[in-house]
Amino acid sequence: MSMEEISFTDLMASSIHDMKNSVNVQVHALEQIATEAKARGDLEAFNSLVVVIAQAHRVNANLIQLLSLYKFGKSTYPLDIQEYSVAELIAEAVLQQRSVLDFKGISVAVDCADDCYWYFDHDLMTGVLLNALNNACSYTHDKVRIAAQVQGGALVLRVEDNGPGYPAQMLQGHGLGASKGVNFSNGSTGLGFYFSAQVAQLHQNQGRLGTLTIDNGGTYGGGCFVVTLP
Repeated sequence: MSMEEISFTDLMASSIHDMKNSVNVQVHALEQIATEAKARGDLEAFNSLVVVIAQAHRVNANLIQLLSLYKFGKSTYPLDIQEYSVAELIAEAVLQQRSVLDFKGISVAVDCADDCYWYFDHDLMTGVLLNALNNACSYTHDKVRIAAQVQGGALVLRVEDNGPGYPAQMLQGHGLGASKGVNFSNGSTGLGFYFSAQVAQLHQNQGRLGTLTIDNGGTYGGGCFVVTLP
């Protein structure tokens, strides 16, 4: 294949895949170093590493989201919507985020019945939940709540925290306006919200589309990340 036949987006996707693998290696190494620092009582080093590890997890999640969006744009993503246990989906996402939650001392409460089942793409919804958990871990004081139930013929999945909540400018567009620019003060590009909104809309049923909304309040009075799937 000549250079002329390789599109810029294809080249970027390949590079992102390589970066994702490298970040994974770095995350595992950092977690090992942090564990050793804590074991020898070096809490200053441990706390510093916790911040780095959390950001590394966030970078890894962003890279996965970029790859997924690339496949959406190319219409090559193998959308696979089947019936799954929502409780198991939540448990798997929390398990993947467990190291960050433990390092940062964040407790997670889950409110979802064991017999709650729904139709969705398992991998994509895992990504949405991980994105919501990443955001919650960045802004919560020490608590996160994940709740899911069927309401009005749709699955409503909520991720809440006890942090300061979303700023007013984000609430005006349910977070989607954040994807239109870059916030240089905190490094946010809005990628996670855009990805989650796209995933929600891929879930359709009888003319109804899935939605993503954000709000403040909930059980803990902080940010509320809400995905509804018809």
